Amino acid sequence: MLVVAPASAEAASRLKWTLSSPAPSSPLTPSPALPSPAPTSSLVLFRAQRQLLVLENGRELRRFPVAVGMPGWETPLGRFEVIEMRANPEWEHPATGQVVPAGPNNPLGSRWIGFLRDCQGRSGFNGQQHLEVKGCVTVGFHGTPQRVSVGQAVSHGCVRLLDENVQDLFQLVEVGTMVTVLP
Repeated sequence: MLVVAPASAEAASRLKWTLSSPAPSSPLTPSPALPSPAPTSSLVLFRAQRQLLVLENGRELRRFPVAVGMPGWETPLGRFEVIEMRANPEWEHPATGQVVPAGPNNPLGSRWIGFLRDCQGRSGFNGQQHLEVKGCVTVGFHGTPQRVSVGQAVSHGCVRLLDENVQDLFQLVEVGTMVTVLP
């Protein structure tokens, strides 16, 4: 409670009169109900457990198994937000520039949900393969035609889901949805 002393005796007298005056007589009319706030979705990726949680207003709504970045190309840790969403995306190989059209052989599957754009370039070696990418890359959630890869650390930093799961996820999030990636 905030208490403020009147600035003068005259102000105190006016305040006392105002507080003791009867309220104007008008019928009470109910004000329209305020709309309830829209549900707030967020995503939490537990990288080591290879699990993605979809939270709605802080409560678990869904849980999906995922693949994450391989050693040398780990999925970045931190807080991000969804920056782009695409159905039936094309994929451009980050090193060669070769474009793979949408379809069953596209490494992104049927949906793309980007959450980090990194324009510092990336370089990594996983013990077998060295890949250096100059310029911008985007990290995100996507489907995969390689179902056996889900549950593994095999990507170049992106988060792979079974294609049916990424289609569900696509319906649950929007641009601006918060994404937290934990170790």
